[in-house]
Amino acid sequence: MTPTPAATPARALLEGLRRRQAEMVDCLETLVHRESPSGDPELLGAALDTVDGMLARLARSGGRRVERGGGVHLVWETGRPRALLLCHVDTVWPRGTLARWPFSADGGRATGPGVVDMKAGIVQALFALSALGTPEGVRLLVTTDEEVGSPSSRALIEESAAGLEAVLVLEASYEGALKVARKGTAQYTVQIRGRAWHASEPGRGANATLEMARQMQDVAALADTRLGTTATPTLAVAGTTANTVPAHAEFRVDSRAASTAELERIERAMRGLRPHLDGTEITVLGGIDRAPMSREISRGLFEKAQAVAVTLGLPPLRGVLAPGGSDGQFTAAMGTPTLDGLGAVGGHAHAEGEWVEIERMPERAALVAALLQDVLLSPRGSA
Repeated sequence: MTPTPAATPARALLEGLRRRQAEMVDCLETLVHRESPSGDPELLGAALDTVDGMLARLARSGGRRVERGGGVHLVWETGRPRALLLCHVDTVWPRGTLARWPFSADGGRATGPGVVDMKAGIVQALFALSALGTPEGVRLLVTTDEEVGSPSSRALIEESAAGLEAVLVLEASYEGALKVARKGTAQYTVQIRGRAWHASEPGRGANATLEMARQMQDVAALADTRLGTTATPTLAVAGTTANTVPAHAEFRVDSRAASTAELERIERAMRGLRPHLDGTEITVLGGIDRAPMSREISRGLFEKAQAVAVTLGLPPLRGVLAPGGSDGQFTAAMGTPTLDGLGAVGGHAHAEGEWVEIERMPERAALVAALLQDVLLSPRGSA
C-alpha cells in the first residue's frame, strides 16, 4: 500500500530518531547525573544549565531564565508561539541519592533518580524539536518546583499557555497510555493543639497525639473508593520528649478526586473537623490546588495523536484518567487544549528503581514531533 504524503514525513521522523537512540540515552544519563531535588537552588540551577546546553546544541539556541516567586525556570521559544511543551526538571530525590543509586542502562531499561519523572520526557522534547529542525511557533517551559505544587511557577505556566492552541505535557505515560484526564488534587495540614503535662499524669494533660490519631481515622474515612476519591493522611509529627504529654501534633493530607464536586465535599469535611478530646483544638490549613482535567479539554489533541500514531506505524494509543497531578491541570483549567503523558514509557515514578523503556524513547519523541508538526501546519486557530 502506498503511504499517504502525510505518513512519509512521520515515518522519516521516527527512523531518524531511532538512529539517535544512543545519543538520547547519553543525554538522559547526563541529565540524571545533575541531581535536582525540589527546593535546592544550587542543584536546580546546575540542572537548568545542563538543559540549556542541550537546547543550544539540539535546538540551535539556548533559552532564558525567568525568576518568579523565588524560583528560577527556563523558557525557550521560536517565532510567535502556538504550542507549549511543558516540562519540569525537579525531582523527589534528595541530594546524594546518586551515590547509592547511579544511572544505568541495561536490558533495554534505563534507571536512576528522576529518570521517568521526568528527565526522559525533557530529553524526548529536545530531540523532538531537533528532529523538526527547530520549528517556528513553539515555546518550551522547564520549571523547577512541580513536585512541591508549583508555588513559584504556576503564574508563569499560565502566562506561557495563554492564547496558545496546544499544550503538550511531557510527564511520563501511565503504563504506556496518554493521560487524557486527571484527578484534581488538594493538600491540607491539620494542626492540633493540646496541653503538655508530665507523662506520669496523662489525665492532667490533653494529648495532641491521641487526638491526631482520631482525626487521621476521620480523614481516611472521607475517601470514596467507588468514585475513586482519596483522602490520605501522610506526613505526621507530634510531641517534644518521650516523657511529656504532647501539646502539639500535625499531619498532612493528600486528597484526589475526578470531579470538582468530590473535591469540594472533601474540602467542606476538612473544614468541619472537630476535636474528640477535651482540651484540644484543631486548625486546618491548605485546600484545593489543582482542578480536575476533563477529557473534553484533551479530546481534539488526543484524536490527532491517535492519527499520528497510525502514520508512525505505532500501536494504537490509549487514553486514561490519571490519579496523579501535573502542571497540565493549570493550562487545562484555562481552557487551553492540553494533552498529558507524552513523556517516557516506564514505571515506578517516585519509587526506588524507577525506570524507562529505552526503545520507546525515540517512538515517543517522534510522536511529540509529529503531533507538534500537525498543530503547527494547521491554519492558525484551527489546531
